[in-house]
Amino acid sequence: MSRLLKAEDLRGVELSLYLTDDQTIRRLNKEYRAKDEATDVLSFPFGEWAGEHYLLGEIVISVETAKRQAEETGCTLEEEIKRLVVHGFVHLLGYDHELGGEQEELFRKKEQELTAHLRA
Repeated sequence: MSRLLKAEDLRGVELSLYLTDDQTIRRLNKEYRAKDEATDVLSFPFGEWAGEHYLLGEIVISVETAKRQAEETGCTLEEEIKRLVVHGFVHLLGYDHELGGEQEELFRKKEQELTAHLRA
């Protein structure tokens, strides 16, 4: 995650990653998004200062869902989790693909840019 922060030139910024199961992410998805289903990744922006550090937010990933998706796409679990971390991070940066149109295009572009940065 430090490579993502560096790619965006974010210094003194922290974010957390919570790896969990389908049951927990389903509960969170229901509580915060009114969707009673498991999902692969959720992002919770904090936007608060804690001393000298800015708390960007938290990325929550269901390892169970990530594993299924990795098997479906033929990638490793590690690759799928990296993809989901990038996806969640882009949300924490304020992009939202669910708005569709131009906003979705901007989201996908940023996602591709950061994924390429991780591969370099």
